[in-house]
Amino acid sequence: MSLIEKIPLLNDAALKNLLDNAKRLGASGSPRQQEDAAELIPAVEAAIAERRTVKLEAAAEKRNANKKPAAPKVAKGKAAVAA
Repeated sequence: MSLIEKIPLLNDAALKNLLDNAKRLGASGSPRQQEDAAELIPAVEAAIAERRTVKLEAAAEKRNANKKPAAPKVAKGKAAVAA
């Protein structure tokens, strides 16, 4: 199983670590490591972006589900006249 195939199995911390290492090897590794890093980096960045999007959407849904309904507005002038 290649690293790209393992990406969905990694947790967020391991994914960030993989990205950091790939960037480091892309900049200062052997020619073979640089090639591998160039292939791996876009896949890891896409996975991170996808996870971020999923988390943001889940947070937005949670916020919307937890919103209390707005209290009905009463015009001040009418409330004072009725009292």
